[in-house]
Amino acid sequence: MKKVLIIIQLLCCLQLSAQQTNTKQWQEDLRFLQNTIHKDYSFLFVKTTKEDFDAQVETLYKQIPNLQEHEIRVGLTRIVSSFKYGHTQVPYDTVTKSGILPINIYDFNDGIYIEGVQKQYKEVLGAKILNIGETPIEKAIELVYPVVPVENEQYFKAYGVRFLLSAEVLHAQGVIPILSNKVRLTLEKNGKVFTHEFTTIDRKDKPRTFNFTLPTEDWLTARDTETTPLYLKNLDDKLYDFQYLEDKKTLYVRQSSVFNDPKETLAQFYKRLFEFIDANNVEKLVYDVRLNGGGNNYNNLPLIKGLMARPQLNKKGNFYFIIGRDTFSACQNLTNEITRYTEAILVGEPTAENINFYGDARAVQLPNSKINAYISYLWWQDYPALENKDATVPSVPVTMSYDDYVQNKDVVLEAALNFNAEGFQPKPMEYITQLYITGQGAKLAQELPKMIQDPRYAFCDFETELNKKGNILLESGRMPEVQGSIQVFSMIMQMYPNSAMTYKNLGRAYLKVGDTKKATELLNKAISLDIDGEHAKAAKKTLLTLSN
Repeated sequence: MKKVLIIIQLLCCLQLSAQQTNTKQWQEDLRFLQNTIHKDYSFLFVKTTKEDFDAQVETLYKQIPNLQEHEIRVGLTRIVSSFKYGHTQVPYDTVTKSGILPINIYDFNDGIYIEGVQKQYKEVLGAKILNIGETPIEKAIELVYPVVPVENEQYFKAYGVRFLLSAEVLHAQGVIPILSNKVRLTLEKNGKVFTHEFTTIDRKDKPRTFNFTLPTEDWLTARDTETTPLYLKNLDDKLYDFQYLEDKKTLYVRQSSVFNDPKETLAQFYKRLFEFIDANNVEKLVYDVRLNGGGNNYNNLPLIKGLMARPQLNKKGNFYFIIGRDTFSACQNLTNEITRYTEAILVGEPTAENINFYGDARAVQLPNSKINAYISYLWWQDYPALENKDATVPSVPVTMSYDDYVQNKDVVLEAALNFNAEGFQPKPMEYITQLYITGQGAKLAQELPKMIQDPRYAFCDFETELNKKGNILLESGRMPEVQGSIQVFSMIMQMYPNSAMTYKNLGRAYLKVGDTKKATELLNKAISLDIDGEHAKAAKKTLLTLSN
């Protein structure tokens, strides 16, 4: 009996020792990651600060002794994701080590639905997700959001919703109270609300998708498979394809990667594409990259050159470029080039990538756990820094409902085919700026109010964009430009008489020219319009500086 007790005590001591060693190793890995970031990747501190990063590290460091392994992995992922560059990440496979729910979900414009399932769960196919465990889906998204390296809202829709399928992530982020391989969802289908419990599966048992389920022997999709829309046609065996819509004299092209297909390189594809265009009566080109997550952006040049060499297609109203939530990485570079060098009208959803971004990640392997954190090291800047934005926004915004998808109704392609481009300016701010700098004030005064009222320009936030242009003049510090900014802000006020932003900026401009009375009046007006908002705070700060 004594021997048994001694053995039990030894086992307990060994287990405690192993746990302490394991804790120490995780903490060493965390310090290694922290030191490596500061030493080799400090340029990534753009959307977060060194102080916030270090605070997150210290919090996790202290928590590690009381955390389970999956909580530590998710914690490391949160820290890496805080840089908010999609290429800088701990891989999804690392985060979801123990498996995922046997479903595929998609964020449609009317909710998150179960778009695909393993066959044994066919009764829930097409159901809308209301709760995960006891947590409403909106709250679940909020809790999981920090684990995803989001560049913008679109990135989460494309690449983040899958984290909602990981029991480990759900538990670590407080969506469900206990880690289990069974997760209960509250669903709605055909007007009925019910709950269903799912058992997790290995990630490799889920078929590869472009966010949509391609049916297999084991998996079903909610979409009617009797027909297939062009954006999903041949998706399982061709990275790129085109089809001539003879009745519309339109060529539809789907390019779902910037990598070369083993069967045909992109250079070969572009050559074949342009040979077809030159040999046929193609009056309109619709080029679709809504499912394109990137690749090698050095493959883009032949396409751009080919388009620019064909002015009959590369003109307003004849060339439409479809983008979406999956448009990312090297395809963001392609979108930038299309936007800058062609006359394409962009249709669909905003992209998942910032216009300028950090990409090309290196693997940083943590010494004890051997986890790879992929850290970006190359800055891709296709646009001037002043023109960088969170995403490329389409001129013709179109989103898809669940019913649209199920019925194979491609509302995005329909919008491209039916858009009235007469008199339309795909790049409204460039057009307005050109009128201003060429001294066409009368035309500008006539055109701008019409454009603001035109529903085709709903995608453009004229108030904000015009204020940005005025601020560029103001911040130059040179008196002619400052006087120019007063003209710009005054013009904006005529169209947006309740714009606190514009009153604040105009007040700052008058301050620059020494008219403190006018400046004070305008800044107080900004405060009265915004009260506790950011523009009121900035105006109060300026007034305080003035009084001192």
